[in-house]
Amino acid sequence: MPELPEVETTRKGIAPYVEGQTVSQVIVRDSRLRWPVTDDLNNILVGQTVTAVKRRAKYLLLETDQGNLLMHLGMSGRLRVLSEATPAEKHDHVDLQFANGMTVRLTDPRRFGAVLWTELKPTEHPLIKHLGPEPLSEEFDGKYLFDRSRKRQVSIKTFIMNAEVVVGVGNIYASESCFLAGVHPQLTAGRLTRKQADHLADSIKTVLAKAIAAGGTTLRDFRDSEGKPGYFAQELFVYARQNIDCRQCGHPIEMIRQANRATYFCPICQKR
Repeated sequence: MPELPEVETTRKGIAPYVEGQTVSQVIVRDSRLRWPVTDDLNNILVGQTVTAVKRRAKYLLLETDQGNLLMHLGMSGRLRVLSEATPAEKHDHVDLQFANGMTVRLTDPRRFGAVLWTELKPTEHPLIKHLGPEPLSEEFDGKYLFDRSRKRQVSIKTFIMNAEVVVGVGNIYASESCFLAGVHPQLTAGRLTRKQADHLADSIKTVLAKAIAAGGTTLRDFRDSEGKPGYFAQELFVYARQNIDCRQCGHPIEMIRQANRATYFCPICQKR
């Protein structure tokens, strides 16, 4: 599932091709995504110029003077930059064609993504307004994490995966961040010390920044806008390394299930 680093990698990939470009045609082959593609999107967008490509959490925002196109990659979606002559394949559901001859194509086998038009400010959209701070922003730090975790009875890994607490810390990056901070994933969030909160906030920033620099993590089917895989998987310390020796202490990495998600950790390097 594309997480924040993969979405940011996609944003960086498509921005140079579409910023300052005018939409010439929108082709919707299948509108049955997680939420139906906005009706009459072709008439809405044709003639509009994309002024910026931004990201909020895992949503891509194509800004124009009249509104924003919100795009979400869902479970298996990806955006590719192609020439408009490139034939569509089975799971290619939406094309945004531009006057420069380039097409941004949404491919989504599971159809769990989204393509929605809104004239609201992104911060006011119902899918976005409740979200927590960006993890790489100054708003997110150890004090914020410590304050928000008080009296919370969920595990710390589940807590940092809550998008209303902080966005973009998906399952892979939550496991890796807890390991880097030396925090056991089953630690109750309300028992997190201020020192641990500082370490964990810093670790989240470090892990996500490295993942973005590596182009994201490819474990199954993520590819960037040019079809290239993400290479952060080569730098993982615990995720998907069950029974493999810890790179720090040599003890085998263990796996448990939390909230129906696999959690990987080192019982020696990570303390409750």
